[in-house]
Amino acid sequence: MGNRAIISIVVAIVAIYLFFSSIFVINERQQAIVLRFGEITRVVQEPGINFKLPTDIVESVQIIEDRKMRYELEDIRVQVSGGKFYEVDAFIIYQIVDAQKFREAVFGSIATAEQRIDTRLESALRRVYGLRRFEDALSEERTSMMREAAALIRTETEEIGIEVVDVRITRTDLTTEVSQQTFDRMKAERLAEAARLRARGQELAQTLRAQANRQAVEIVATAQRDADILRGEGEAERNNIFAEAFNQDPEFFEFYRSMQSYRLALEDNGTTMVLSPDSEFFQYFSSDSVGEFENVPDASAPAQTAPVAEPTSAPAEGQPSDQ
Repeated sequence: MGNRAIISIVVAIVAIYLFFSSIFVINERQQAIVLRFGEITRVVQEPGINFKLPTDIVESVQIIEDRKMRYELEDIRVQVSGGKFYEVDAFIIYQIVDAQKFREAVFGSIATAEQRIDTRLESALRRVYGLRRFEDALSEERTSMMREAAALIRTETEEIGIEVVDVRITRTDLTTEVSQQTFDRMKAERLAEAARLRARGQELAQTLRAQANRQAVEIVATAQRDADILRGEGEAERNNIFAEAFNQDPEFFEFYRSMQSYRLALEDNGTTMVLSPDSEFFQYFSSDSVGEFENVPDASAPAQTAPVAEPTSAPAEGQPSDQ
């Protein structure tokens, strides 16, 4: 191989290198900034094959994202109008719409841009929450809060070539301290409610118990009254019967009462009685007293019938009768 061939190969390699170093390709999700000695010469936003000066010594290309991107913020501590603190999660959807401003402001660095977005979005959320109560973030007011936060951050992000598409609040939660305070307050309220219900139940139970006791006393009193009335009527009826029996035969009634007394007093109950023989209690034990009742007919003996006179013969005709 001669020198001419070597030179031709070197020239071909150099030409290929220069050709490919002058080509750059961007897709539909990208845009490019062409820099000449660090100065922006043009911005390419159309996808396809583009050309620049060969090598990166004179002109260089910086690829910039041209799609919508999302940045999330977590556990942002905000204070509401009531003075309490809450933790908020949110995210922002943004897009680089001015590559030249983006390059000049943050040198085309997405990380640097998101640091600024983080600071501005947190400040906007603090301002929005500071004007409202905690309940507003859980109501229809939540939509207007997100719009206000987006409007506050949009003015500042336009300065770095970024357009804020949307801001969303994903979580609004109590901090640990506030959660414990809220839990303690809710527990105290529930305990108070339980105590109130228990007191009402005890009051109602006492009322029902008092009514039941009063009804029981009334029923017992009525029953006792009816029993006394019936007992009195029975005693009166018994006394009437005794009075009638006494009026019919006072001596027999007195004897019957004495027999009843003997039966009750002399039962085999281990009772010892010391009485004088002349006591009225033994008046029917004397022979004289017994003799008074010897002629009393025995109710169990058959009754004696009077003898029936036999009929006499009829008197003769014409003779007068004995009658």
